[in-house]
Amino acid sequence: VQRDLNVAVAEFTELKQQLERDTLVLSILKKLQEFDTAIKEYNTALLEKKYVAAAQKLEKARSSLKMLQSRKGFELKILKALGTELTVQTQNILYHLGDEWQKLAVWKLPPSKESSSLESVMHSELHLRTVPPKEEEIAGPPVACVLQAFAVLGELHTKLKIFGQLLLKYILKPLILYPSLQPFAEEQPDALILRFKSEEPYWDHSSPMEVFDKIKLVFEVLHKYLLNVPLEQPVEDKNDCRVTLAEQLGDMIWEELSDCLIQNCLVNSIPTNSSKLEQYIEVIKSTEEFEKALRNMHFLKGDTTDLLKYARNVNSHFANKKCQDVIVAARNLMTSEIHNTVKITPDSCVALPRLPDPGSGDHLKMQKPPQLLCNDMVNLENETKLSQYTFSLPTCRISSSVEQLMELAYQTLLEATASTDQCCIQLFYSVRNIFQLFYDVVPTYHKENLQKLPQLAAIHHNNCMYIAHHLLTLGHQFRYCLTNILCDGAATFVDLVPGFRRLGMECFLAQMRVQKGEILERLSSARNFSNMDDEDNYCAANKALRQVLHQLKRLGKVWQDVLPVNVYCKAMGTLLNTALTEIVTRITALEDISAEDADRLYSLCRTMVEEGPQVFTPLAEEDKNKKYQEEVPVYVQKWMTFKELMIILQANLQEIVDQWADGKGPLAAEFSAAEVKSLIRALFQNTERRAAALAKIK
Repeated sequence: VQRDLNVAVAEFTELKQQLERDTLVLSILKKLQEFDTAIKEYNTALLEKKYVAAAQKLEKARSSLKMLQSRKGFELKILKALGTELTVQTQNILYHLGDEWQKLAVWKLPPSKESSSLESVMHSELHLRTVPPKEEEIAGPPVACVLQAFAVLGELHTKLKIFGQLLLKYILKPLILYPSLQPFAEEQPDALILRFKSEEPYWDHSSPMEVFDKIKLVFEVLHKYLLNVPLEQPVEDKNDCRVTLAEQLGDMIWEELSDCLIQNCLVNSIPTNSSKLEQYIEVIKSTEEFEKALRNMHFLKGDTTDLLKYARNVNSHFANKKCQDVIVAARNLMTSEIHNTVKITPDSCVALPRLPDPGSGDHLKMQKPPQLLCNDMVNLENETKLSQYTFSLPTCRISSSVEQLMELAYQTLLEATASTDQCCIQLFYSVRNIFQLFYDVVPTYHKENLQKLPQLAAIHHNNCMYIAHHLLTLGHQFRYCLTNILCDGAATFVDLVPGFRRLGMECFLAQMRVQKGEILERLSSARNFSNMDDEDNYCAANKALRQVLHQLKRLGKVWQDVLPVNVYCKAMGTLLNTALTEIVTRITALEDISAEDADRLYSLCRTMVEEGPQVFTPLAEEDKNKKYQEEVPVYVQKWMTFKELMIILQANLQEIVDQWADGKGPLAAEFSAAEVKSLIRALFQNTERRAAALAKIK
């Protein structure tokens, strides 16, 4: 019994293993049969141009082959051949689908070299075949069937990507960039043609509403004729092909399309004036409607996109755009010509806008364009009254561009008073940035001209003083009209005043140093004013003085009516003083002066005394300059020294001693004892009288 039992167990085990092998063989044969059947049905469907069914059968065959390949220990040589066959058939259907797609969606494009111009864009067309030929009728529109078959095969993404890029480049972006373009859908019996027509635009930029309508029309056409068709059988893992096709196209092109809409449409629609911000609600609504329409057509998914976020964030964009426009306008003014000037007088009206009442709260309304208001004269309570011009800028000339720059600053601050808190802060600091930009740009951009041209240096000096003058009170004027954050003391420009004054002074002083250098260089050719009895020496000295006077007269003319009178007189006085000081130094250093030398030196000095005051012509009216010419000793420090030197050149020993008057006379006020003794030794021979005179000089 035991032996029979062992035999039975062995037989059972063998039979069981045989059954498992047979079962596996049967499952393999069944999968091979399924593969074969799928390939046959695929070929039949392909011949009938039922591309969706053919693609599905091909995918079924692929699934069967994967199952066969996954069984380990059962490696059939036939599987390699089946894999090759599957690859061949896949390429075959893709070829047919590609061929059909080229017939069903036809692009007519301009030559690639001309694709950027409006005229060439007008030639772009998209032809969609909507009804197949009668002998080839299949279920559903042909374009959708081809795309659905591509989707089944996993190749839809590639085709849609190419289609989406062409759609963006030749249809959607031109509609955004060119206001005159209008999309036009022409329906024909077997096709739909999407092309452009041109209309004369009213504006340089289309409004967002117009652009959205154009884009929406294109998407509606694509939705109706291309992407809104149900499948005969649902695609694996997808419930609705409409969502698949539309969403795939939307995912591929929406980011680039929305960026283009923002940069070339919404940016241009941002208001430049806060009074127009309320009207922008229409743009926000139209953006919401545009996105809602695209969402209904399944081109968009989700709630809010960057496009809508950008439109809703209009206050921030308005502030950024306004600040950018202000800085650009300011920089253009700074880089314009300095020499175009306007005259500023104490009677000039200050460009002070009429500000809102500080107590009117945050709901400040925009005022009408500001009118120029003169500052009211303030009378003190006591009998002593300040002049109405005490705190006024003296009469001078400034660049018209700088006057416009200050008006821009006032207008921007006025705009800030009617803006939201965040916008108000941005605009305020933009105005500060204007002046900081001026500080950096103007001296650099106009550097060469400011160094070479005395008149421009003077105008730049005035410009800086004019700006500093306004900055003293600019913050105070707007202090109570700006947002509370700025009302606590932050709204000030006073800290910029020293920098601007220093900027103007340094530029003008640099020009003064240049002019001083030229004066000294010209006087260096006077041969130290020695040996004037030599005709060549006398001519050289006379020529040097004439050149100095000519230089001073030329400066007097170019600075005339430009510099404030007091600055003009100080500047001309300083330069004339430089010339006189150099002449005095050279003459007092002479060791021997003959009588003829003294006469000729006196003649040269008389020329300077007679013609020197004539360089003081601060005003264009000649008769008004006499006053300043008579006040030369006030502005020329060495004037009296120079005149005393002339007296010495013509005086005898006794007259010199009398002028000294024991160190109390006018001569002692201008020269030291050593200098007077040196002159006496140079002018007079060594005699007892000279020795007596020298003894009295102490």
